[in-house]
Amino acid sequence: MNDFRIIFVFMLATIFACNTSSKKKEKDIAHTDKNIPKVVTADIEAGIKANIAKKVEEGGGYFNMSTEEKDLRLQLVRVHTEYLSNLGPRRHFACVDLADVSGDVYDVDFFLEGDPGNMTVTETTLHKLNGKPFYTWKQREDKTWYKLPLDNASTDLLGVIEGEDSFEFKYEVTLPEIKEPAKIWIPVPQSDRFQTVQILAIEAPEEHQMLKEEKYGNTVLYMQLSPEHSGKKVELIYDVERLEKEPYEENSSPTIYLDPNILMPVGDRFQILADSIIGSKGSESTIMSARALYDYVIDNMRYIKAGKYGTGDAVYACDALTGNCTEFHSLFISLARSAGIPSRFAVGAAIPSDRDEGGIDGYHCWAEFYAEGKWWPVDISEANKYTALATYYFGRHPANRIEFTRGRDLQLEPGPLSGPINFLAYPVMEIGNTPAFPKTFFSFQRKSAKQTL
Repeated sequence: MNDFRIIFVFMLATIFACNTSSKKKEKDIAHTDKNIPKVVTADIEAGIKANIAKKVEEGGGYFNMSTEEKDLRLQLVRVHTEYLSNLGPRRHFACVDLADVSGDVYDVDFFLEGDPGNMTVTETTLHKLNGKPFYTWKQREDKTWYKLPLDNASTDLLGVIEGEDSFEFKYEVTLPEIKEPAKIWIPVPQSDRFQTVQILAIEAPEEHQMLKEEKYGNTVLYMQLSPEHSGKKVELIYDVERLEKEPYEENSSPTIYLDPNILMPVGDRFQILADSIIGSKGSESTIMSARALYDYVIDNMRYIKAGKYGTGDAVYACDALTGNCTEFHSLFISLARSAGIPSRFAVGAAIPSDRDEGGIDGYHCWAEFYAEGKWWPVDISEANKYTALATYYFGRHPANRIEFTRGRDLQLEPGPLSGPINFLAYPVMEIGNTPAFPKTFFSFQRKSAKQTL
């Protein structure tokens, strides 16, 4: 009976696994039984941190776990507060990033039982290594769930919706404390041949204006703020229809995408490395050369959100061979441009394919390269996570995403005192002369039926 209970809780919990869960804000988690204490996400987070602290004390300074291959000595990186979930009365779930002494980062699923201040961790499961899942989950007709090897998973379970997708997308910013005049720049996605974007609502505490970034055609919302706006919210809600992107022609010169960017240099070490990777393939076709670079990044980079990640610094990526999507694609672009292949950067958000509403775990970025008269989409960090889709992501972007902006080193008027914007996914904000980092949250509500391979 006890085994059945654990399996039942575990099946329920998978709905909220790290790549499928909706974010729950700091609010009461409702129960039908009024005698059961109300729980907020802070209670679940506190329960997990208390468990980890106890295990670290018992484990000689580390949270110890084991795989079939080795014993792990882990340290807490963060609790995913966007994935803290209630499974029912006194049963809760969250996922946690823990770093091993080797440098590997594990995504661990935690299951808890109990009331606020008295929660017990009943089970921990290793879900991902450096962003790569060990397994996925699939729902039966009777609504129960079972673990599925990645080789047997359909593409919707691996993040891909083909054909088209449509959804409502919310971009929410919570302003920090403001003690002197401030300014903020927020990306505004635009319609193009692959996405149709309609602004449904803009809620802002102050009048705003739309700036046009000329080089890449981006649109940016700009506001001047004052101390009275501290803690206020800015919300932008969009209706989005998105098509799967395949190689496509464009009536503009690709040569500007051979130039370096501040954090994506061209030539020198990148030229030497690109030449060594491409080798004899360079005499055959541009596509083959690009594929060699694509495979190199997949094979050598590790998806780890640690160190100097998230800046899109190609030099750092080349040295550390770790990072998130920005490092993966910045390294590829520097290598490709050094090999004479025009390449460009874009950023937005990936919309979960295995659920139809909820929160989104931050931004996502990708790249395109130019060959044979067409732009070829690539998503190398996703191909690194799901090697079964490496062929798909060389020449395809799925329909379930939204693009905010294109390009790097964006120049605006008026612009930040810090100079060109590296890339624009989260807001850029300055309070006086000091950069600020407002809390930003994305969520969605799907409208269309999913289309999968």
